[in-house]
Amino acid sequence: MEDLTMKVGLLMEAAQSQQSLASTALEHLREHTGSLDTIVRDEIRATLIEELQALSDDSRRAAECLERLQRAAGVRAATWSVGIVVCATAIPLLVVSEFLPSRSDIAALRLTRAQLESTIERLNARGGQATLRRCGVAQRLCVRVERSAPAYGEGGDYLVIKGY
Repeated sequence: MEDLTMKVGLLMEAAQSQQSLASTALEHLREHTGSLDTIVRDEIRATLIEELQALSDDSRRAAECLERLQRAAGVRAATWSVGIVVCATAIPLLVVSEFLPSRSDIAALRLTRAQLESTIERLNARGGQATLRRCGVAQRLCVRVERSAPAYGEGGDYLVIKGY
């Protein structure tokens, strides 16, 4: 039995040794896992920082591109506005210059008007306001006369025109 006791003792000692080795291996594995956790976190952090920097650069470039686009749109809008204002001013000026008389034409028309007014005054003084019409079957020229005015001339054959 002694042999059996010795074998069991050796077996127990081997089991205890194995358990101690397993415990040491587990402790090393825990330490290694802890350091792996730190390494993975550092890698994730570094990768995240790189990606965020790349995203920041892309965002900055996109913002610069949008600013250039905004400036170009502003220049284009200003150009169109100036063009529309020029057209809106030029078209009426062209129409006015085409259809309205010039200063020399207005002066000539004023002179003609003064001459016509003078002629009308002379005609009115000479009987231009007489009421004339065609009378009778022969359609002879007749004038309306003032019946209360006296007749003139040697034979009394001149009568005063109504209104004079």
